[in-house]
Amino acid sequence: MTPAVSVILPVRNGGPFLAGAVQSILQQSLCDLELLLVDDHSDDGAVQALDLGDERVIMLKAAGHGVAAAFNAGLAEARGQFIARMDADDLSHPERLATQVRMLEQDPSLGIVGACVDFFAEEGVGEGNLLYRDWLNSLRTPQSIRHAMYIESPIPNPTALFRLEVIQSLQGYRDPEWPEDYDLYLRADAAGIRMAKPEGILLRWRDHDHRLTRTDARYSLQRFQQAKAHYLARNRLPQRRLLIWGAGPTGKRFYDLLAAEGIPVSGFIDVHPRRIGGLKRGQPVLPIEATADGDEFILVAVGARYARAEIQAHLDGLGRHEGSDYLFVA
Repeated sequence: MTPAVSVILPVRNGGPFLAGAVQSILQQSLCDLELLLVDDHSDDGAVQALDLGDERVIMLKAAGHGVAAAFNAGLAEARGQFIARMDADDLSHPERLATQVRMLEQDPSLGIVGACVDFFAEEGVGEGNLLYRDWLNSLRTPQSIRHAMYIESPIPNPTALFRLEVIQSLQGYRDPEWPEDYDLYLRADAAGIRMAKPEGILLRWRDHDHRLTRTDARYSLQRFQQAKAHYLARNRLPQRRLLIWGAGPTGKRFYDLLAAEGIPVSGFIDVHPRRIGGLKRGQPVLPIEATADGDEFILVAVGARYARAEIQAHLDGLGRHEGSDYLFVA
């Protein structure tokens, strides 16, 4: 019979973590599933060592190389009306799939549902990841996710649950110069696909030194920012005068990346007295009073921890609207 959910788990050398990830899916309260385990040319014996007596597990070999090709190989064989993503080193809460499916069934306007996460690691979780976790888990509504899209990917990739027709319309994952998962969610945002998360932790996200985010050059800050500039230029910037709030390193990098995309920037906004009145990249550095004009679109490229809230309060106080008048980038 056709399962409700097809879980696609690409794996390359899953090591000691793979068995736990697999069991966390097979022990879901939603039993009506298939687990497509796609082996991406593993050579560590972890896949062969699995004790699989469950007929819901389907073993596949990836024809290509890399996580994008492996996922797409699974997608081509998937039979479920919902497609779930899972990684080989994480642990899904037993209620994860049931909760996510319920959310999609109750709101037909949603195309992708993620989940709130908790990090764990053998050596403990650092403050940076705890702050990142809290930021991720605060983004649950379609509006908050859309507004945060150019700060960082607001959908933790191993938590994603897609409607089959949605992931098919996006043609699965691509293999760009930047992270394939972020690229997918940027394309979904550009297509107007609404994303959300249910309340409650539904996935334990393992942090370790061998994660792709730590070993693959595509996950560098520079590659993330290239992706942002690429999709900003094509989808999110209106035909208005453009200013960048922040004349520091982040603001200047976005100026350069947007220039490479053919997008002109008319100037910078800054609060630093030594910068105001000068030039950056040949453009004027203006005081915050310049934001009172109301005819420009502002990219806020300030990374200080508490600065975003202050800048948002200032712009909202001027009657500006996040998304249509300004957008945060990082």
